[in-house]
Formats: sequence, structure tokens, C-alpha cells
Amino acid sequence: MPELSISISEFGKVEMKVGRIAAVEDIPTARKPIYKLTIDFGEGMTKQCAAGIKDRYTKEELSGKIVVTVVNLEPKSVAGVVSECMLLTAYNDSELSLLSPDRSVTLGTKVG
Repeated sequence: MPELSISISEFGKVEMKVGRIAAVEDIPTARKPIYKLTIDFGEGMTKQCAAGIKDRYTKEELSGKIVVTVVNLEPKSVAGVVSECMLLTAYNDSELSLLSPDRSVTLGTKVG
């Protein structure tokens, strides 16, 4: 599969921030196993995320986890839940790992 090239100015449009998963809920109406996550970015900013990671993480593993998230995507309805952001992961056919900073940073810190 050929790799897609984008310009640095196009990449600059992607806004990524560090957040903390504040709440994890099941979405019983979903066709696939997904969670509704509430992510806290500090200073009163929270966003919802529909994440297809239910088969990889328990609620307990996710609750309080610090994650890197794309925050400026257009909202999209997924199984009746408005998803306002996207978790960043490293993955292949058999593994999936949520991305997080290797040091403590303030919630809402920009990622670039």
C-alpha cells in the first residue's frame, strides 16, 4: 500500500492534546464492542469519544488513564453517541496500545 504524503501545513491543522479518561461507559446499542469515554482536558474542557477498544481494555484499565487525543475532528454520531475526538493508538493486526506522554504533563497540553 503506498504511503500518503501530506504537507506540514496540512499536518498543522491536526490539534492533539493530552487528556485524562474521566468516565467509561458501555454503549449497548453498538453493533461492535465500543466504549463511550468522557475525556477531561483540564480548565473545564471535556469531550466524548466513541472508542472501539472494548475488546482490548477493561473499564478499570481505562479509568484515569492519560491519553493523547485528536480534539478538532468534526463530531460524528456512533451508535447514538456523539464522538467529538479520537484516541491515538499504536497498532497492528494483533496489538493495540494507547499513546500517552512518558512524563507527567498538565491536562490540555498540546502534542506536536
